[in-house]
Parts: sequence; C-alpha cells; structure tokens
Amino acid sequence: MIANLKKGELPSENVKINICGSKSESNRLLILQAEFPNISIENLSDSDDTAVLQKGLRVLKGTVDVHHAGTAMRFLTAYFAAKEGADVLLTGSQRMRERPIEILVNALRNVGADIEYAQNEGFPPLKIKGKNLQKNEVTIKADVSSQYISALMLIAPMLPTGLKISLEGKITSIPYIEMTLQLLKNAGVAGNFTGNSIEISSAESIEDVQMIVESDWSSASYFYSLVALSENLQITLGSFSEESLQGDAALAQLYNSLGVETVFNTSEKTISLSKKSIELPDSLLLNLANTPDLAQTIAVSCFGLGISCRLTGLHTLKIKETDRLLALKTELEKLGASVQIDSNSLNLEKSLKINKGIAVVTYQDHRMAMAFAPLALKTEITINSAGVVSKSYPKFWEDIEKTGVNCVFKQFKN
Repeated sequence: MIANLKKGELPSENVKINICGSKSESNRLLILQAEFPNISIENLSDSDDTAVLQKGLRVLKGTVDVHHAGTAMRFLTAYFAAKEGADVLLTGSQRMRERPIEILVNALRNVGADIEYAQNEGFPPLKIKGKNLQKNEVTIKADVSSQYISALMLIAPMLPTGLKISLEGKITSIPYIEMTLQLLKNAGVAGNFTGNSIEISSAESIEDVQMIVESDWSSASYFYSLVALSENLQITLGSFSEESLQGDAALAQLYNSLGVETVFNTSEKTISLSKKSIELPDSLLLNLANTPDLAQTIAVSCFGLGISCRLTGLHTLKIKETDRLLALKTELEKLGASVQIDSNSLNLEKSLKINKGIAVVTYQDHRMAMAFAPLALKTEITINSAGVVSKSYPKFWEDIEKTGVNCVFKQFKN
C-alpha cells in the first residue's frame, strides 16, 4: 500500500488524539507478567510488536517467529533461556536474521544458558533450551543496545539469587535502562543502578499489582513535527504525564526550540501542543544518545523548516529495522537535501527548496513512514509501504488525517 499525502483543510479548532500505550513499557510489562501472572496491565500498546511478543510468550515448545520485532527477539531470547522447560527455535524476518545478537547470547551463556545458533554465528535464528540459570553475575558491553541490558534485568527475578550486571564501556540509551528498573520496582522487585553496575533481586512471588501504561512519546513526536511545520495547528494528545518513565518525553524540550509549545494538563493527563512565534535557530545541534528514536523525526522537521542540524549519538541506528542513517540520507536527498553521515552522526545542511511528488521508500521501517509524513504540510509526498506503521502505531494514518493531512491510499501495482 502506498499513501499519497498533501495538505488539506487544516482544522479550525484544537484536534484531540489519543495515542495507544507505550510499546517500550508494554513489552517490558508483558515479560514481567509472564513471570508473575498476578500483574494486570491497562492501556497495553496495540502495535504489531507487542502482539508478536504476546503470541510468543504463549509458546514453550516449537518455533516462535517475531517477524520484524527486534525488542521481542531480544526479550524472548532472555526469557526462554531462563524459562525451565522451554524448547524453542526463535526466528524472524530476513532483516531480523541480519541483526546481531551475539552480545546478549554471550552474556546469557555466561550465566548458564543453553543457546545455539541455527544458521549464522552471532545472528538469529536461535535454538534455546530453557533451564534454571544458577549464576548471579554477568558482564556485558553497554555501548551497543540498551535492550540487551533490559533483557537481562527483566529475567533477573527468575534467577535463584537475582543478578548483578556489570556494564562495560559508555552506556547507551540510559533512559530505557532506567525505565526497566522503575517498572521492576513498581512490580515489587528490588533493584538499583549505580555507576556501571545494576543489581536486581530474585523474587519468587509478588503482591497483586495493576500497571497502567503511559501513551507512547515516540508516537507523539510526529505530531510535534506537524505542529512545527504548520502555521497555527493545535493538537491535544492523551494520555501523558510530565513525570514520564520514557526518555522520549524530552520531545517537549527539544521541540520548544522549533516553535512548539507544550502545556501539561495534569488532571486530564494530556498535553496540548501549539505553534508559537519565535525566530528559529539557523542550526540545531543535538546529542540524541538517550533518545535515538527521535532522530528521523527531528531531521525531517529541520529539513521542512529550512534549518540545518547536526545530530550525534546515533550509533544504534545502524542495527535497527534498517540502517536508519543511510535510509535518512537517501530519502532526504531525493527531496532536495544535502546530508552527510558517519557511524554516529547526521549533518543536514540548510535547504530552502523541497522537491515535489517524491516517493519515500520506508525500508520496512515504521519510523521512516511516520517521520516523513508531516512534510505533507509543505509539499505533496508519497509514502511507499505505508502499512508498515502498524509495527508501532496502527492508527497513525487515521489520526494524521484529523490534523488536516489529506491521505489517499493505493495498492502497489506489480
């Protein structure tokens, strides 16, 4: 399916949109719920990734296919390794079989896990036989993916004496590690994160607890971009809290410099976004090491606003659904941008012209589709494989139409 987008009639009043629960919070809580069934979860994400994880957790023997869901691959690798009696082949899409997992597998093997590579060394698919893991200390590289670390933290309560995790190197995406720790604590599991060391206690059982998932801040980013690229769009989003566990809540501050004002409506658990009249900076310099999922949205916003940007801390983007740095460069340059990338950063030069009628390739990456969509307020644009948004935000196209973006969908012709 392709989506042809252009600016329609902008709404004359505040647009209200409810965004589904955070995928990051939902996936962590599902692992904890599998360990402790007396956890109840409200406002669970309706993303494909979360559905895939739920389905995988119902299997103990046989093949589990996570498709494109990287979080599910990492979390299930750890969960099945620690789940006594599990005997699974954990696999995924062609791209998933190209995404490295050796760092996590080595760490799990070091605490006693029985994991073998079914095809290529260091990559899925994995043959996993669950067992009672006895060791309680492990060391892992911390500069590649925080999901490896979160996966270990989430299974720590299943281990007889918990787990001490020593982190090597510069720690990436710290807010995601802190989110995992806080959710463990909210569930009643003791733990701490100090310096380069994480300790999570064992827990045979916990008291009944209800967990409410906050809406997804990374999904909110596309509406921040829409407001930034608009003349006077006003959008209210629910359900959000100023005291968020999600690192991507930094959006409110980051987009302030791009002309978007955020008001937290505490009693209603909503945020109101509006365009404010400011002089935009000539260039934006941001380190996104703690919020890498915002890189695509911010780069496209800057391009649409005609300002340059230098975004650093992006080393994790090369092992996402696609090589996001290369994909961003390729698609922005088709639209008329000048972009330089290296393994850690993206430089976008100031551009006053946007090419019209360009078809953006999404590379099976949900964030590519959603990040480029707000450019419809500046020029007509086509998004190929538009259905990929279901990975994290199935109602995205329905919601973006409420903001005045005209969407016409067509099926691919062979």
